[in-house]
Amino acid sequence: MNLKRLKALIQKEFAQLFKDKRLLPIIFIAPVLQLVFLGFAASLDVKNISFVLCDLDKTSESRAFAELFTNSGYFTMAYSTEDYASVREYLDNSVTAMALVIPPKFGDRILRKETADIQLLFDGSEGNSTAIASSYAGQIITRYSQNTLINAVGMPRSLGGVVAESRAWYNPTLVSRNFMVPGVLVLILLITTMNLTSMAIVKEKEIGTLEQLLVTPLRPAEMILGKLIPFIIIGMLNVTMVMLVMRFGFGIEIRGSIALLYLLTGFFLLTSLGLGLFVSTISKTQQQAMMIGMFFVMQPMMYLSGFVFPVENMPTVLQWISYLIPMKYYLIVIRSIILKGVGIQHLWFEAMMLLGMGIVVLTASVMRFKEKID
Repeated sequence: MNLKRLKALIQKEFAQLFKDKRLLPIIFIAPVLQLVFLGFAASLDVKNISFVLCDLDKTSESRAFAELFTNSGYFTMAYSTEDYASVREYLDNSVTAMALVIPPKFGDRILRKETADIQLLFDGSEGNSTAIASSYAGQIITRYSQNTLINAVGMPRSLGGVVAESRAWYNPTLVSRNFMVPGVLVLILLITTMNLTSMAIVKEKEIGTLEQLLVTPLRPAEMILGKLIPFIIIGMLNVTMVMLVMRFGFGIEIRGSIALLYLLTGFFLLTSLGLGLFVSTISKTQQQAMMIGMFFVMQPMMYLSGFVFPVENMPTVLQWISYLIPMKYYLIVIRSIILKGVGIQHLWFEAMMLLGMGIVVLTASVMRFKEKID
């Protein structure tokens, strides 16, 4: 292998990339914007849950109890009514997601330390949001019940004598953004490196420069390395920029080893670049390369990797297929290093799977690429 020829080819690739002024924002600005937009928009947290209050007691105790919901940060009182029959209309018309009904003599029973009933009615058309809202309401009622005895209709009864102290490790506030943002990093890296690799090679086919390279003294191995090395560097730069935004923009600390994160990112890049190289061999135009990459590579990886939907909730067949998705292992790596701070002793299996898949995918793609240029 001639290092001078390889260096010249790498310089040529970078010159070609920077020559296209429209491509530079896609490489360096788009990943940051994607992280910011998805980081704020792709949130599974449920806030500002609107509810209608039907206070039939109208005592200081009932008002104090209702204020626990409005002051929690999760609930917003949108309406108040004294007509119990009208509560159904608010839920039927999707005006509110919940109704809080406080019956008469609520305050008297609280003052006498007797069991006091309330009623919580939910709009169950959005099952996930309803479950979360019910959980929030349960927490508020539990805290209130520490000083007063209350049994909420539709909520589980307290079986006295046992007090559970719950703690959430790694994400104490249970903010879904802390879970989503590292996943967005993986998605950005996959989109950037795979698409850029496939489109750059296909573009050379379209303008005829690939044929010119074939008649030069460049060997196939040198040509492939010269094509891939620039995108490895770009991928690492993207990871660096995204981590800086994640740390200083979202306040998510990287608890584990940054060196280990870069090393295992390199393993994942073997797969993403290999997939980009493979897509370039079966595509004739840049548009075709982008469509194939989007629908046949990125979408299956997003849906089956655990990026949003837990793999454990999928049918058994899809769970087995997920073992063949490299993005699944890289997601585990990224979230474990960033959020948990674990080391290679806990991630050796994922590291081996990423390395093995990367070698297999890249080798197969290189062989197919060689066949195409021979």
